[in-house]
Amino acid sequence: MKLAVLTGGGDCPGLNAAIRAVVYRARRAGHTTVGALDGWKGLRDGAFRPLLPSDVVHAVTRGGTLLGTSRTNPFKSEADAAKLLSSVEAAKLDAVIAIGGDDTLSAAREFARRGGKVVGVPKTMDNDVGGTDWTFGFDSASSVAMEALERLRDTAASHHRAIVLEVMGRDAGWVALATGLAAAADYTLLPEEPYREAELASHVRAALAARGCAVIVASEGVDLGAAAGEVGGQDQFGHELLKERGVGAILARRIEELTRVESRSAQIGHIQRGGPPTLFDRILATRLGAKAVDLVTEGKFGTVAVLRGEEIRGIPFDEALARPKRVPAEWMDLLHTFDA
Repeated sequence: MKLAVLTGGGDCPGLNAAIRAVVYRARRAGHTTVGALDGWKGLRDGAFRPLLPSDVVHAVTRGGTLLGTSRTNPFKSEADAAKLLSSVEAAKLDAVIAIGGDDTLSAAREFARRGGKVVGVPKTMDNDVGGTDWTFGFDSASSVAMEALERLRDTAASHHRAIVLEVMGRDAGWVALATGLAAAADYTLLPEEPYREAELASHVRAALAARGCAVIVASEGVDLGAAAGEVGGQDQFGHELLKERGVGAILARRIEELTRVESRSAQIGHIQRGGPPTLFDRILATRLGAKAVDLVTEGKFGTVAVLRGEEIRGIPFDEALARPKRVPAEWMDLLHTFDA
């Protein structure tokens, strides 16, 4: 068979490891592989490059995606949908492997509903795809954020300040949760919990009294109510762009007003996305990419390769996308175990 692989949505560490696994597993099964450039955009527009094992031999060590990516929704209009289906037919593709988060996989599900032969691979640093226990990209991004918070604590302690680290996380606070737990934040704000300003100020005062500094972690998607900044429009999937919202800066200003302690903020932003993947993400991405090819070979289209416990299995798109994975109560309870 002739397979196409694409990476859509935001980049994250582990994408190249998954692509590499697809190429090698496909070769072993007797298939050929091409890469669609820049996600669904390349598949729609017929932009491909051949992929041989020699092209990806060391890709497991690299961050980003060698195929490029975009936030293109190929089903935003019927004209785009028709162009996509025509492109797949013209390229004589037997199957598509789509690597991405909720939006990329939702587009893959629609492609399957329209007769496309497709298998999905979940990735996102947000760890919010409901059908899988963990997504690759999350461990790498959280590890970078953890190190950033530890570095910020050194500065906070030296200047006797409070410092807020804003991390990515629109609706799910997994990165903030992991960062706060692993780096011993004095307070962590998640989108899953209401903003409690008095509680925040109390924890900051307690940390300052005990240690002379305070470090706070906040997801960019935390709802600060009337104090929140403006958003910058929407992407093709209808999501608000949070780059101008400035949750960290707002929180630092409020902390300073409430406690009279000099406060600063840092927005780690896209630094979380780049760089080589961690061991966990390299292995998970490799296993998922290989499983996707196995599902294609077995004719199990309309499925997503996921991690359940220690097993990699295929499940239907509807099951994988039934509900986004938010931080549950038991994880929040663990987080609050360490409240000052």
